[in-house]
Amino acid sequence: MKRPAFLRTLDTELRQQELRRFIRSVGVIEALLLIVVAMYCLLSPAGVSDIGAVSIAAFCFGALSVLFRVRHLFPPHTRLKLTMEAWTMTGFITVVVWYTGGESSPLLGLYLLPITVSALALGRFKTLLQVTAVCALYLVLAATSPEPAAVQGSYLGSAVARLVPFLLVAYLTSTLAADIFAARRRIENLAQTDSLTGLLNLRTFNDLHAHAHAAAQKDGLPYAVLMVDMDNLKTINDEYGHEAGNGAIVLVANCIRRTVRTSDVAARFGGDEFVIFLPAAEPHAAAGIAQRLRNLVDNTTLDVGSRIIRCSISVGIASYPKDGHEARELLTAADRRMYREKELRGANGASRLRTT
Repeated sequence: MKRPAFLRTLDTELRQQELRRFIRSVGVIEALLLIVVAMYCLLSPAGVSDIGAVSIAAFCFGALSVLFRVRHLFPPHTRLKLTMEAWTMTGFITVVVWYTGGESSPLLGLYLLPITVSALALGRFKTLLQVTAVCALYLVLAATSPEPAAVQGSYLGSAVARLVPFLLVAYLTSTLAADIFAARRRIENLAQTDSLTGLLNLRTFNDLHAHAHAAAQKDGLPYAVLMVDMDNLKTINDEYGHEAGNGAIVLVANCIRRTVRTSDVAARFGGDEFVIFLPAAEPHAAAGIAQRLRNLVDNTTLDVGSRIIRCSISVGIASYPKDGHEARELLTAADRRMYREKELRGANGASRLRTT
């Protein structure tokens, strides 16, 4: 089932939080870069051909680093901002390398910093562009070097030896970052979903419901929640075994998937109970969805050996703001109405287990 819009929004916010932390780390890297350059200039002044140019470049880079963190000047938590910072870092390092020995500069390894930033956060394509730019800059530095060795035949081997580590770091770091992201995504999916039904679990639903409820309060929009409970699951477990009971739970979960809209959110509340969040749904729309769900479950059969079982459900509906102004209030109201319907269905014999 396609991830609902509210869950995708929640995922986006989590990614933004991760990006925010990474951007803070990049700020620390930029500060350390300035410190390394300053220490080199202080400890090896003879290795710097123009201390003034390096100082100006360091000042400009530091000023840009500060400006990147001014919220109203740059997008606060986007990969575009990280891209700009990575390229700014590359430019500053190029100036430093130029004035500290060119292609033979001991600070050439600083190029690994922007390459690593790109590999970890910007993807393989942007990392490839970064590495290509670093290699091109290295060749320019070598071509303009006054040293004769720059044009000797042995230069090619030296260039390869210096550039291969950049390529290896870029490839390995970007590959590792992609693998970590994929593994984290799988772990998040497992942490967010119920293993039996594939619906969201209760913890994820509560987080999402709280977020959506706050948005509804802010925007003045209605919504509804449905509490769904299976009838006679205990009877199925007792007569046919827990495997049949699990099959009945999955049957109801599949019916929920087929009934709800793409914008709706369904979760397993626990045991044989489910909860459905219906954004922007008026009470009459929620009642229509509940009735379609009842009909679908009633008309769907479960094969258990040579027997065919027909399940049934009870549904309680609560609407915001009609039935409460707090998220927990609405769940309680829907749960209460669900049990009231279950009692009525039991009194009328409608919840009796049907087999053929």
